[in-house]
Amino acid sequence: MSQEVDFSAVPVLDYSLSNDANDKPKFLSQLRHALINVGFLYLSNHPVAQADIDLLVSYIPKLFTLPQEAKDKIRMVNSEHFLGYSRFGAELTKGAVDQREQFDFATRHICRWKEGDPEHYKLWGPPQWPDEKLIPGFREVLERYLDQVQDLSMRFSSLIAEAFGLGPDGLSQFYDTPELMQHRSKIVKYPVVSGSSDQGVGPHYDAGFLTFLLQASNHRGLQVQNLSGEWIDAPPIPNTFVVNIGKALEFVTKGIARATSHRVLSPKGETPRYSVPFFQNIGLDVRLTDHVLNFSPEILALRDKRGYVAATDSVNFSEFDREPSGKVNLIGRVKSHPDVGERHYPKLFRQIFPDGFSGKGSAY
Repeated sequence: MSQEVDFSAVPVLDYSLSNDANDKPKFLSQLRHALINVGFLYLSNHPVAQADIDLLVSYIPKLFTLPQEAKDKIRMVNSEHFLGYSRFGAELTKGAVDQREQFDFATRHICRWKEGDPEHYKLWGPPQWPDEKLIPGFREVLERYLDQVQDLSMRFSSLIAEAFGLGPDGLSQFYDTPELMQHRSKIVKYPVVSGSSDQGVGPHYDAGFLTFLLQASNHRGLQVQNLSGEWIDAPPIPNTFVVNIGKALEFVTKGIARATSHRVLSPKGETPRYSVPFFQNIGLDVRLTDHVLNFSPEILALRDKRGYVAATDSVNFSEFDREPSGKVNLIGRVKSHPDVGERHYPKLFRQIFPDGFSGKGSAY
Protein backbone atom coordinates (compact mmCIF):
# COMPACT_ATOMS: atom_id res chain seq x y z
CA MET A 1 0.00 0.00 0.00
CA SER A 2 1.25 3.47 -0.87
CA GLN A 3 0.90 5.49 2.33
CA GLU A 4 1.55 8.77 0.52
CA VAL A 5 -1.90 8.62 -1.10
CA ASP A 6 -3.80 7.41 1.97
CA PHE A 7 -6.34 10.03 3.00
CA SER A 8 -6.93 11.72 6.34
CA ALA A 9 -9.89 13.91 5.29
CA VAL A 10 -12.66 13.81 2.69
CA PRO A 11 -12.00 16.35 -0.10
CA VAL A 12 -14.45 19.13 -1.04
CA LEU A 13 -15.11 19.63 -4.77
CA ASP A 14 -16.76 22.73 -6.24
CA TYR A 15 -19.32 21.49 -8.78
CA SER A 16 -19.57 24.89 -10.43
CA LEU A 17 -16.05 24.42 -11.83
CA SER A 18 -17.39 21.67 -14.07
CA ASN A 19 -19.60 24.20 -15.88
CA ASP A 20 -16.72 26.44 -16.96
CA ALA A 21 -14.56 25.33 -19.88
CA ASN A 22 -11.44 26.86 -18.30
CA ASP A 23 -12.01 25.31 -14.87
CA LYS A 24 -13.37 21.91 -15.93
CA PRO A 25 -9.93 20.23 -16.31
CA LYS A 26 -9.12 21.23 -12.72
CA PHE A 27 -12.43 19.79 -11.53
CA LEU A 28 -11.89 16.52 -13.41
CA SER A 29 -8.40 16.19 -11.92
CA GLN A 30 -9.76 16.69 -8.40
CA LEU A 31 -12.60 14.27 -9.12
CA ARG A 32 -10.19 11.63 -10.44
CA HIS A 33 -8.13 11.88 -7.24
CA ALA A 34 -11.22 11.58 -5.03
CA LEU A 35 -12.58 8.60 -6.97
CA ILE A 36 -9.32 6.66 -7.00
CA ASN A 37 -7.81 7.46 -3.62
CA VAL A 38 -10.75 8.23 -1.33
CA GLY A 39 -14.08 6.95 -2.68
CA PHE A 40 -15.84 9.83 -0.92
CA LEU A 41 -16.14 13.56 -1.55
CA TYR A 42 -18.15 16.61 -0.57
CA LEU A 43 -19.86 18.40 -3.46
CA SER A 44 -20.45 22.13 -3.02
CA ASN A 45 -22.15 24.67 -5.31
CA HIS A 46 -24.37 21.94 -6.75
CA PRO A 47 -27.55 22.76 -8.73
CA VAL A 48 -30.14 21.32 -6.30
CA ALA A 49 -32.20 24.27 -5.07
CA GLN A 50 -31.26 25.22 -1.51
CA ALA A 51 -34.82 26.41 -0.88
CA ASP A 52 -36.10 22.89 -1.58
CA ILE A 53 -33.41 21.35 0.62
CA ASP A 54 -34.30 23.69 3.48
CA LEU A 55 -38.00 22.96 3.10
CA LEU A 56 -37.38 19.20 3.05
CA VAL A 57 -35.21 19.44 6.17
CA SER A 58 -38.01 21.32 7.94
CA TYR A 59 -40.40 18.43 7.25
CA ILE A 60 -38.16 15.66 8.60
CA PRO A 61 -38.88 16.03 12.36
CA LYS A 62 -42.59 16.23 11.52
CA LEU A 63 -42.32 12.97 9.56
CA PHE A 64 -40.94 11.06 12.53
CA THR A 65 -43.37 12.58 15.02
CA LEU A 66 -46.38 11.35 13.04
CA PRO A 67 -48.62 9.09 15.15
CA GLN A 68 -47.19 5.57 15.29
CA GLU A 69 -50.42 4.26 13.79
CA ALA A 70 -49.94 6.52 10.75
CA LYS A 71 -46.36 5.32 10.30
CA ASP A 72 -47.35 1.69 10.67
CA LYS A 73 -49.98 2.07 7.93
CA ILE A 74 -47.11 2.45 5.46
CA ARG A 75 -44.81 -0.23 6.89
CA MET A 76 -42.40 -1.64 4.35
CA VAL A 77 -43.87 -5.13 4.71
CA ASN A 78 -46.89 -3.87 2.72
CA SER A 79 -44.72 -3.13 -0.34
CA GLU A 80 -43.22 -5.59 -2.81
CA HIS A 81 -40.98 -2.66 -3.79
CA PHE A 82 -39.40 -2.54 -0.30
CA LEU A 83 -40.60 1.04 0.15
CA GLY A 84 -42.12 2.33 3.36
CA TYR A 85 -41.54 2.70 7.08
CA SER A 86 -39.15 0.66 9.25
CA ARG A 87 -39.31 0.87 13.03
CA PHE A 88 -36.27 1.58 15.19
CA GLY A 89 -33.81 -1.30 15.39
CA ALA A 90 -35.30 -3.36 12.54
CA GLU A 91 -31.95 -4.17 10.85
CA LEU A 92 -28.56 -5.61 11.74
CA THR A 93 -25.11 -4.96 10.31
CA LYS A 94 -22.44 -7.55 11.13
CA GLY A 95 -24.70 -9.01 13.81
CA ALA A 96 -25.32 -5.77 15.75
CA VAL A 97 -28.52 -3.72 15.79
CA ASP A 98 -28.59 -0.57 13.64
CA GLN A 99 -30.09 2.05 15.93
CA ARG A 100 -32.15 4.02 13.46
CA GLU A 101 -35.73 4.60 12.34
CA GLN A 102 -36.34 5.22 8.65
CA PHE A 103 -38.64 5.69 5.69
CA ASP A 104 -37.67 4.33 2.26
CA PHE A 105 -38.87 6.38 -0.71
CA ALA A 106 -37.93 6.43 -4.40
CA THR A 107 -38.12 8.51 -7.57
CA ARG A 108 -41.34 8.49 -9.60
CA HIS A 109 -41.85 5.15 -11.36
CA ILE A 110 -44.58 2.85 -12.65
CA CYS A 111 -43.76 -0.79 -11.98
CA ARG A 112 -42.85 -2.52 -15.25
CA TRP A 113 -43.38 -6.11 -14.06
CA LYS A 114 -45.92 -8.31 -15.84
CA GLU A 115 -46.59 -12.04 -15.75
CA GLY A 116 -43.58 -13.96 -17.04
CA ASP A 117 -41.07 -11.16 -16.35
CA PRO A 118 -38.09 -11.70 -14.01
CA GLU A 119 -39.10 -11.36 -10.39
CA HIS A 120 -36.61 -8.56 -9.79
CA TYR A 121 -38.70 -6.27 -12.05
CA LYS A 122 -41.08 -6.02 -9.06
CA LEU A 123 -38.35 -4.33 -7.06
CA TRP A 124 -39.13 -0.90 -8.50
CA GLY A 125 -42.51 0.76 -8.12
CA PRO A 126 -44.39 3.60 -6.41
CA PRO A 127 -43.56 4.55 -2.80
CA GLN A 128 -45.99 4.44 0.09
CA TRP A 129 -46.74 7.97 1.25
CA PRO A 130 -47.94 9.17 4.66
CA ASP A 131 -51.44 10.63 4.87
CA GLU A 132 -51.31 14.01 3.11
CA LYS A 133 -53.69 15.48 5.70
CA LEU A 134 -51.22 14.69 8.48
CA ILE A 135 -48.18 16.19 6.75
CA PRO A 136 -49.48 18.44 3.95
CA GLY A 137 -47.03 19.30 1.20
CA PHE A 138 -44.41 16.73 2.17
CA ARG A 139 -44.84 14.49 -0.87
CA GLU A 140 -44.61 17.40 -3.32
CA VAL A 141 -41.42 18.68 -1.69
CA LEU A 142 -39.71 15.30 -1.55
CA GLU A 143 -40.61 14.44 -5.16
CA ARG A 144 -39.28 17.79 -6.35
CA TYR A 145 -36.06 17.24 -4.38
CA LEU A 146 -35.59 13.69 -5.69
CA ASP A 147 -36.14 14.84 -9.28
CA GLN A 148 -33.28 17.31 -8.88
CA VAL A 149 -30.89 14.86 -7.22
CA GLN A 150 -31.68 12.31 -9.92
CA ASP A 151 -30.68 14.84 -12.59
CA LEU A 152 -27.51 15.72 -10.67
CA SER A 153 -26.57 12.06 -10.29
CA MET A 154 -26.75 11.48 -14.04
CA ARG A 155 -24.68 14.58 -14.79
CA PHE A 156 -22.15 13.52 -12.20
CA SER A 157 -21.93 10.03 -13.70
CA SER A 158 -21.01 11.66 -17.00
CA LEU A 159 -18.28 13.68 -15.26
CA ILE A 160 -16.88 10.51 -13.73
CA ALA A 161 -16.68 8.97 -17.19
CA GLU A 162 -14.80 12.03 -18.43
CA ALA A 163 -12.45 11.95 -15.44
CA PHE A 164 -11.48 8.40 -16.41
CA GLY A 165 -10.96 9.24 -20.08
CA LEU A 166 -14.10 7.43 -21.29
CA GLY A 167 -15.90 10.44 -22.74
CA PRO A 168 -19.14 11.92 -21.37
CA ASP A 169 -21.23 8.90 -22.45
CA GLY A 170 -18.73 6.33 -21.17
CA LEU A 171 -21.06 4.98 -18.46
CA SER A 172 -24.39 5.44 -20.25
CA GLN A 173 -24.54 1.74 -21.22
CA PHE A 174 -25.31 0.89 -17.58
CA TYR A 175 -28.60 2.84 -17.50
CA ASP A 176 -31.94 2.19 -19.14
CA THR A 177 -34.09 4.87 -20.73
CA PRO A 178 -35.39 7.31 -18.07
CA GLU A 179 -38.90 5.82 -17.90
CA LEU A 180 -37.41 2.42 -17.02
CA MET A 181 -35.17 3.77 -14.25
CA GLN A 182 -35.83 4.30 -10.55
CA HIS A 183 -33.52 5.50 -7.78
CA ARG A 184 -34.05 4.99 -4.07
CA SER A 185 -33.82 7.27 -1.07
CA LYS A 186 -34.18 7.03 2.68
CA ILE A 187 -35.02 9.55 5.35
CA VAL A 188 -33.26 8.37 8.49
CA LYS A 189 -33.45 9.30 12.15
CA TYR A 190 -30.58 8.31 14.43
CA PRO A 191 -31.78 8.95 17.99
CA VAL A 192 -29.58 9.58 20.99
CA VAL A 193 -29.24 6.17 22.66
CA SER A 194 -28.01 4.93 26.00
CA GLY A 195 -26.10 1.70 26.47
CA SER A 196 -22.88 0.15 25.27
CA SER A 197 -23.53 0.28 21.50
CA ASP A 198 -23.15 3.47 19.48
CA GLN A 199 -23.93 1.79 16.14
CA GLY A 200 -26.27 3.98 14.13
CA VAL A 201 -25.50 1.80 11.15
CA GLY A 202 -22.56 -0.57 11.11
CA PRO A 203 -19.64 -0.70 8.66
CA HIS A 204 -20.80 -1.38 5.11
CA TYR A 205 -20.40 -0.60 1.43
CA ASP A 206 -23.16 0.73 -0.80
CA ALA A 207 -24.17 -1.65 -3.58
CA GLY A 208 -24.86 0.53 -6.59
CA PHE A 209 -23.04 3.22 -8.55
CA LEU A 210 -23.35 6.48 -6.59
CA THR A 211 -24.78 7.72 -3.28
CA PHE A 212 -25.65 11.37 -2.64
CA LEU A 213 -26.06 12.03 1.08
CA LEU A 214 -27.74 15.08 2.57
CA GLN A 215 -26.61 15.40 6.19
CA ALA A 216 -29.80 17.01 7.40
CA SER A 217 -28.78 18.01 10.92
CA ASN A 218 -25.62 19.39 12.45
CA HIS A 219 -24.40 16.16 14.04
CA ARG A 220 -21.18 14.30 13.54
CA GLY A 221 -21.49 10.57 13.08
CA LEU A 222 -20.55 9.62 9.52
CA GLN A 223 -17.11 8.03 9.31
CA VAL A 224 -15.20 6.55 6.37
CA GLN A 225 -12.37 4.05 6.52
CA ASN A 226 -9.07 4.78 4.81
CA LEU A 227 -6.65 2.29 3.28
CA SER A 228 -4.87 1.56 6.55
CA GLY A 229 -8.17 0.94 8.36
CA GLU A 230 -8.35 4.24 10.26
CA TRP A 231 -11.81 5.79 10.71
CA ILE A 232 -11.98 9.35 9.33
CA ASP A 233 -14.77 11.76 10.32
CA ALA A 234 -16.98 13.25 7.59
CA PRO A 235 -18.84 15.96 9.55
CA PRO A 236 -21.68 17.98 8.03
CA ILE A 237 -20.60 20.87 5.80
CA PRO A 238 -23.46 23.27 5.04
CA ASN A 239 -24.81 23.34 1.47
CA THR A 240 -22.99 20.20 0.36
CA PHE A 241 -23.74 16.62 -0.53
CA VAL A 242 -21.49 13.78 0.52
CA VAL A 243 -20.97 11.60 -2.56
CA ASN A 244 -19.59 8.08 -2.37
CA ILE A 245 -18.86 5.19 -4.70
CA GLY A 246 -20.75 1.89 -4.61
CA LYS A 247 -19.51 -1.63 -5.26
CA ALA A 248 -21.08 -1.80 -8.74
CA LEU A 249 -19.08 1.19 -9.95
CA GLU A 250 -15.93 -0.20 -8.37
CA PHE A 251 -16.55 -3.50 -10.17
CA VAL A 252 -17.05 -2.06 -13.66
CA THR A 253 -14.07 0.31 -13.35
CA LYS A 254 -11.76 -2.58 -12.43
CA GLY A 255 -11.26 -1.14 -8.98
CA ILE A 256 -10.21 2.30 -10.24
CA ALA A 257 -13.18 4.00 -8.57
CA ARG A 258 -12.96 2.94 -4.95
CA ALA A 259 -15.91 1.84 -2.83
CA THR A 260 -15.03 2.85 0.71
CA SER A 261 -16.20 1.26 3.94
CA HIS A 262 -18.28 3.63 6.06
CA ARG A 263 -20.47 3.69 9.17
CA VAL A 264 -22.62 6.03 11.26
CA LEU A 265 -22.21 6.49 15.00
CA SER A 266 -25.22 7.41 17.13
CA PRO A 267 -25.37 11.12 17.96
CA LYS A 268 -24.23 12.63 21.24
CA GLY A 269 -26.17 15.29 23.06
CA GLU A 270 -29.94 15.66 23.25
CA THR A 271 -31.24 15.78 19.66
CA PRO A 272 -31.41 13.13 16.92
CA ARG A 273 -29.29 13.05 13.79
CA TYR A 274 -31.17 13.14 10.46
CA SER A 275 -29.89 12.19 7.03
CA VAL A 276 -31.27 11.69 3.53
CA PRO A 277 -29.24 9.31 1.34
CA PHE A 278 -30.05 8.99 -2.37
CA PHE A 279 -28.91 5.76 -4.05
CA GLN A 280 -28.45 5.97 -7.81
CA ASN A 281 -29.35 2.68 -9.49
CA ILE A 282 -28.30 1.14 -12.79
CA GLY A 283 -30.57 -0.82 -15.14
CA LEU A 284 -32.31 -3.83 -13.64
CA ASP A 285 -31.10 -6.17 -16.39
CA VAL A 286 -27.50 -4.96 -16.49
CA ARG A 287 -24.95 -7.73 -15.93
CA LEU A 288 -21.73 -6.00 -15.06
CA THR A 289 -19.58 -8.69 -16.63
CA ASP A 290 -21.20 -8.00 -20.02
CA HIS A 291 -19.72 -4.49 -20.15
CA VAL A 292 -15.97 -4.09 -20.49
CA LEU A 293 -14.52 -0.60 -20.05
CA ASN A 294 -11.09 0.15 -21.45
CA PHE A 295 -8.84 2.50 -19.51
CA SER A 296 -5.58 4.13 -20.48
CA PRO A 297 -2.34 2.88 -18.92
CA GLU A 298 -2.07 6.24 -17.12
CA ILE A 299 -5.40 5.73 -15.33
CA LEU A 300 -4.57 2.13 -14.44
CA ALA A 301 -1.21 3.29 -13.07
CA LEU A 302 -2.99 5.75 -10.74
CA ARG A 303 -5.05 2.86 -9.37
CA ASP A 304 -1.98 0.69 -8.86
CA LYS A 305 -0.12 3.50 -7.12
CA ARG A 306 -2.92 3.72 -4.57
CA GLY A 307 -2.33 0.19 -3.35
CA TYR A 308 -4.83 -2.01 -1.59
CA VAL A 309 -6.98 -1.90 1.48
CA ALA A 310 -5.04 -3.23 4.44
CA ALA A 311 -8.02 -3.53 6.78
CA THR A 312 -11.76 -3.10 6.47
CA ASP A 313 -14.71 -3.75 8.74
CA SER A 314 -17.13 -4.07 5.81
CA VAL A 315 -18.36 -7.04 3.81
CA ASN A 316 -18.22 -7.14 0.01
CA PHE A 317 -21.18 -7.72 -2.27
CA SER A 318 -20.53 -11.08 -3.92
CA GLU A 319 -23.15 -11.54 -6.65
CA PHE A 320 -22.18 -8.88 -9.22
CA ASP A 321 -20.02 -11.31 -11.15
CA ARG A 322 -22.93 -13.60 -12.04
CA GLU A 323 -26.36 -11.97 -11.56
CA PRO A 324 -28.12 -8.97 -13.16
CA SER A 325 -28.12 -5.82 -11.08
CA GLY A 326 -31.80 -6.12 -10.18
CA LYS A 327 -31.32 -9.65 -8.82
CA VAL A 328 -28.31 -8.55 -6.75
CA ASN A 329 -30.36 -5.75 -5.22
CA LEU A 330 -33.38 -8.00 -4.63
CA ILE A 331 -31.21 -10.52 -2.77
CA GLY A 332 -29.87 -7.69 -0.61
CA ARG A 333 -33.35 -6.38 0.11
CA VAL A 334 -34.65 -9.81 1.17
CA LYS A 335 -31.66 -10.26 3.48
CA SER A 336 -32.25 -6.81 4.97
CA HIS A 337 -36.03 -7.17 5.28
CA PRO A 338 -36.94 -10.87 5.58
CA ASP A 339 -40.53 -10.07 6.55
CA VAL A 340 -41.04 -8.31 3.20
CA GLY A 341 -39.29 -11.15 1.37
CA GLU A 342 -41.40 -13.82 3.05
CA ARG A 343 -44.64 -12.08 2.09
CA HIS A 344 -43.81 -10.98 -1.46
CA TYR A 345 -40.93 -13.23 -2.62
CA PRO A 346 -41.56 -16.57 -0.86
CA LYS A 347 -39.45 -18.70 -3.24
CA LEU A 348 -36.38 -16.49 -2.96
CA PHE A 349 -36.97 -16.15 0.79
CA ARG A 350 -36.83 -19.95 1.19
CA GLN A 351 -33.60 -20.10 -0.83
CA ILE A 352 -31.96 -17.53 1.42
CA PHE A 353 -33.54 -18.75 4.67
CA PRO A 354 -34.19 -22.51 4.17
CA ASP A 355 -34.87 -22.96 7.89
CA GLY A 356 -37.09 -19.91 8.14
CA PHE A 357 -36.15 -16.72 9.90
CA SER A 358 -36.64 -15.10 13.27
CA GLY A 359 -34.96 -11.91 14.34
CA LYS A 360 -33.81 -8.86 12.40
CA GLY A 361 -32.69 -8.45 8.81
CA SER A 362 -29.02 -8.17 7.89
CA ALA A 363 -27.77 -7.48 4.37
CA TYR A 364 -24.13 -7.53 5.44
